[in-house]
Amino acid sequence: MSQPRTRIEIWSDIACPWCYIGERRFFRALDARADREAFEVVFRPFELDPEAPVPGEPLRDRLASRYGARSEAMMRQAGGAAAGEAIAADWERALTARTRTAHRLLVLAAREHGEKTQRRLAELLFAAQFEHGGDVSSVDELTRLAVAAGMDEARVRNLLASNEGEAEVEAKIERAGRLGIHSVPTFVLGDRYAVAGAQSTATFAELLDELVREAAAATAAGVGAEEGADCASGACIATRRTAEIR
Repeated sequence: MSQPRTRIEIWSDIACPWCYIGERRFFRALDARADREAFEVVFRPFELDPEAPVPGEPLRDRLASRYGARSEAMMRQAGGAAAGEAIAADWERALTARTRTAHRLLVLAAREHGEKTQRRLAELLFAAQFEHGGDVSSVDELTRLAVAAGMDEARVRNLLASNEGEAEVEAKIERAGRLGIHSVPTFVLGDRYAVAGAQSTATFAELLDELVREAAAATAAGVGAEEGADCASGACIATRRTAEIR
């Protein structure tokens, strides 16, 4: 009998540049592991700005209206970190748009196609948002990206023409609140650790090693993986947890 895979949940929003950066760093650590297939990764929805416009508008203008002079420094910092991950952020072209529909599409990708397709779609959405000036609230743009990720065009258009998945996305966003997740990205590893922010690849590698060690120790001791953890509200907070990186 095969061992159950350890689930890792990534709570993120397409509108968050640090989520794109954190996703790159995390998967570099995970994909380098010899036991990579022992882990299942799923993206979970989070909306940073439910009042974002549809259709999209220039991101630079919206950031300036919300943060004033700070917005330029925020973009420089995020852009510098992104460049370190081979992400060519283009703030002149980038748009801001509500991401709820994109999250519905990500939920569909995971449910009907699996984690690899969902990950591919997430990466395409991030790239559209920050590198290519795409409008991630646009039905045509979302359809194009979903098809590029390997999804069926007719199925995607049917979802986008309806409210399918809305209740599921809302329930997952509410669950994030119950777990105490108030910033993204937040990575919940095996229901034992939660770490917020675009941590370094080395930090993610250490957390994965610790997760594996604890699971092995629990198995050797004959206890369930959920026993003995320092948990609250269904999630465990790593002692190394840092504040959200901005």
